[in-house]
Amino acid sequence: MFVACSTRCFGQLSLEEALQSAAELRFSKFEAAIHESGKQLKPSEVAADVHEAAERLRSGPGLVPVAFQVQIEAPEESEYHRQFKAICRLARVSAVPVITVSPSSLEVPLDQEVKRLSKLVRLGEADGLTVCVSTLSGTHTQTPEQAVELCQKVPGLGLTLDPSHYTAGPHATKNFDSVYPYVKHVALRDTGRGPNQFQVRVGQGEVEYGKIIQQLGRHGYKHSLSVDMTDQPPPPFPIAPEVRKLKYLLESLL
Repeated sequence: MFVACSTRCFGQLSLEEALQSAAELRFSKFEAAIHESGKQLKPSEVAADVHEAAERLRSGPGLVPVAFQVQIEAPEESEYHRQFKAICRLARVSAVPVITVSPSSLEVPLDQEVKRLSKLVRLGEADGLTVCVSTLSGTHTQTPEQAVELCQKVPGLGLTLDPSHYTAGPHATKNFDSVYPYVKHVALRDTGRGPNQFQVRVGQGEVEYGKIIQQLGRHGYKHSLSVDMTDQPPPPFPIAPEVRKLKYLLESLL
């Protein structure tokens, strides 16, 4: 296992500025947030020029991409798949093994979500990639049981474990051990159980990093632990010191 920095930590900056900020915090690996509504790399830009996108990912001094977190906003399925295929090509040429997409809301029938994700898994596998869905409140992965069921219905699908969604909110649970066999990526921040505590200063929440790392080790997990704090909307504390603090805390536990 190793620690990486999500460019979401510096979402108000350009991609190049975010990578520079991560380098200044002594990260050597990063997760790229490829969001159409973001200020960094957009899926439509990747689809327009994969090689240009690859060059931009190399702009970080001494930084290596290890994962993509993707949000495509294409109204038509054909355009969604076109952009997703381009991101898969970008991942292949950048030696990135994991792509995370968001699961659909519960308003989407489970059978329809299974069909959607099965297609994305096949597209990813064609480029040798693992496609994951994040554990996210209000979606088909909002409880450990639902997340496991989804993975069982979509062979090859992985989970990006975001324990904050199992710590705060209406479906908070202290035990999500059942998801670990399916975890292929991890996104971390500190989270409390009270209102407006989804992201708090490191050490003020209830995320049990040591236990998470121990369980991942038991299941042979060897990929990244991504520091995935967000500066949008601006939190009531400086982001960079907290990102650094979580980096050193995670590294001390490895």
